[in-house]
Formats: sequence, structure tokens, C-alpha cells
Amino acid sequence: MWLETAGVPYDRVMATFAVDEVPWSWVARTRPGGRIVTPWGRLGHVALTVAEDGLSATGWMQGLAQFMPARGAGRGRVSYQQVRAAAAGPVDMRPAVRQLVPLRDDIHLRFALRVALPVVHITTAEDGDGLNAWLHDGSSWAALSAVAHQGGPRRLADELDAAWDRWLGDGSPALYDYGMTVEPHRQYVWCADPVTGPRWPLPV
Repeated sequence: MWLETAGVPYDRVMATFAVDEVPWSWVARTRPGGRIVTPWGRLGHVALTVAEDGLSATGWMQGLAQFMPARGAGRGRVSYQQVRAAAAGPVDMRPAVRQLVPLRDDIHLRFALRVALPVVHITTAEDGDGLNAWLHDGSSWAALSAVAHQGGPRRLADELDAAWDRWLGDGSPALYDYGMTVEPHRQYVWCADPVTGPRWPLPV
């Protein structure tokens, strides 16, 4: 990802495509106090303000946004069916812990899970047996209905339950309670407060 150098530093940078990682070049080429607005991930968009020392950018999530991904993003991405077919090792089965309707309908829960499980893809659909959910991260998988099946190196159904429990324990924060900080070699999402609130590092 890059920007033309003419006219730098910029006062504003606005992306019209979604990124999973905010390029540091956007921050480096925006003046202190300047703003960067971009769709982020598969849910949400964020408005960042560049710090006075130019060494970071921080801001709050502004709502839901689904834009086309950046060029090359998701290239080679596999489907749930491909992951399940390729996963080796035993398959765990246990009763499902909770109803799946919030997983389909609650955008704030979906956003929190996106933050806590950044590389996990979650889809839901209803059939004659009721509501179902499917998760995968490219190598592990889980299928949820009345029972939870999971396989691969990770136990995604268990990780989903743990992230869901943490969100409930934190008071079910809305997506507007989350923000992001971008630094040269790391970026993370935080909740409630960029300094004292809980934070989740993002893959970079």
C-alpha cells in the first residue's frame, strides 16, 4: 500500500477499500493532528488521529462499513469446506454452550469476536435443523448447531466461547466503545480507553 508523495504531509487520508492492517505509510505521510479514515477488516471503520510526535495514530471505531478489500487481500483464501476436508487429526464433539441467534444478529458481538479472533471467519445460516455456524482460520474448523464439532490444530469452538464470555464479562461493549492504535511495528484494538482499557494485538 502506498501514497503519492506529492503534497505530503497530508491533512487527511480517506480509504475507499477495506484493510486488515492500516499501512504505516499512511501515518508517516500524514501531518501530526491529521486524520486517517478507513474501513477495517470485514466489519467496521475507524477514524485515526496522528499523534503530535508522528509516532502513532489512535482513534475510535465509527460504525459498520463493508467495502471491497484492498488489492490482493484474501488471495488464495480457502473455504470452510476445504479446511474441513484437509484438516488432520481427531474431531471433538460436545454439546453447544449457547444459542446462536446473537452470533447472527448482534453486530456488537460480531465485532467483538472479529477483534478477539482476527483471522477466524464466521458464517451463519439456517436450515431445517435450525441455525448453524461455521468457523475456520485456514487450518482449523468448527461447526456449531445443537452440538459443537471442531478439528485442526486449534479448538475454534472453545476459543469462540471464551471470547464470547469475555465480551459478556466486559459488559457487552458496543462496537463504538472500541478503538485502534497504529504504531510503526504493531497495531492493536482497545476497548473503552486507549491506555488503560483491554487491548488485542492485531497480526501485522
